[in-house]
Amino acid sequence: MSEQTREVSTSQARRVVVVGAGMAGVQTAVALREQGFTGTVTLIGAEPHQPYDRPPLSKAVLLGKSEGSAFDVDFEALGIELRLGCEVLGVRPGDHELDTESGLVPYDVLVLATGAEPITLPGTEGVPGVHLLRTLDDAERLRPVLARQHDIVVVGAGWIGAEFATAAREAGCAVTVVEAADRPLAGALPAEVATPMAAWYADAGAALRTHARVERIEPGAVLLDDGSRLPAGAVVVGIGARPATGWLGGAGIELGAHREVVADAHLRTSAPDVYAVGDCASFPSGRYGERLLVHHWDNALQGPRTVAANIIGETTGEPPAVYDPVPYFWSEQFGRFVQYAGHHASADTTLWRGDRSGPAWSVCWLRESRLVALLAVGRPRDLAQGRRLIEAGTPMDPELLADPARPMKSATA
Repeated sequence: MSEQTREVSTSQARRVVVVGAGMAGVQTAVALREQGFTGTVTLIGAEPHQPYDRPPLSKAVLLGKSEGSAFDVDFEALGIELRLGCEVLGVRPGDHELDTESGLVPYDVLVLATGAEPITLPGTEGVPGVHLLRTLDDAERLRPVLARQHDIVVVGAGWIGAEFATAAREAGCAVTVVEAADRPLAGALPAEVATPMAAWYADAGAALRTHARVERIEPGAVLLDDGSRLPAGAVVVGIGARPATGWLGGAGIELGAHREVVADAHLRTSAPDVYAVGDCASFPSGRYGERLLVHHWDNALQGPRTVAANIIGETTGEPPAVYDPVPYFWSEQFGRFVQYAGHHASADTTLWRGDRSGPAWSVCWLRESRLVALLAVGRPRDLAQGRRLIEAGTPMDPELLADPARPMKSATA
């Protein structure tokens, strides 16, 4: 048998099982086929729905402008087996087997793509009128709440809290957002950047209460620790998410400080023949010199291409591909399009482009004159050019960069 024939036969015989039918899982299965994998591909999802995209849930689906957001993928034509409504209970890497509600599932290669799950507010389990917004079912439960124009309290002024508050105001609801920190997006952005965003809430007719901690929630009201009582026909909790890895307990797969799967530069885990991708996994970034845990859509879109290439490369002998992206995400809130690229933690210089009290401005973070991160509000050209400059590591001229009238690509040193 020739070497080429042997490689094809091995590929055809291999069974890849992907756990998680969100963006990362679907894109891994699709990328395998697009890159020529001919073995068995099985995609397992806990939800019964056809795999769907999440960003529209806080926008079009929530407001009734769309009935769903199913991926436009012909799984049958691609030869991808779907097992939906199937919860995975555990994995035994030594045996190359998954435990699921419907029995054992053997694999040759396993991809963990279970994403993240929302953090709940203690004491709210089972309390009527308290909602999360993570799944299609969550959005469908909230849609009639918005249609009835209830008074709504949103707990958490992060990305999801702001996006939901935006949709609720568009639906005509009275909205109060309570945030324990002193500003919105306190965990994501420095104070000097996030503080100007507080004014966006009032501009949209939403009330923002900072330094506000929830004491308890009772039917029809939210009580804060300062004694305030806020009327609430519904409460939406948006206080963050954590990797959905609880089912991996006892599997011997290394988890990190945030209970995420620890992946290497090739998105391989500590277990043989097991990869991890998307919101449930962290990876080492050579670009930024630290391990990154990225809970954003673009990471779930880009990482699967690396995973697919490396699974196929195991049989073809190709050198493993390295995953080291420039992180990117966007958010639509209060009539503004907000985009972010990079990672600003190691920056030594912060520059502003434009008036932060105006409708359009950008913030640039540099390290040793090189752009490492960029936040653009209503300036998509800055984002597009800045992202390329970050990828290239191009030295910048700070004085030229601070001129909002100058294209970023012409502000190089």
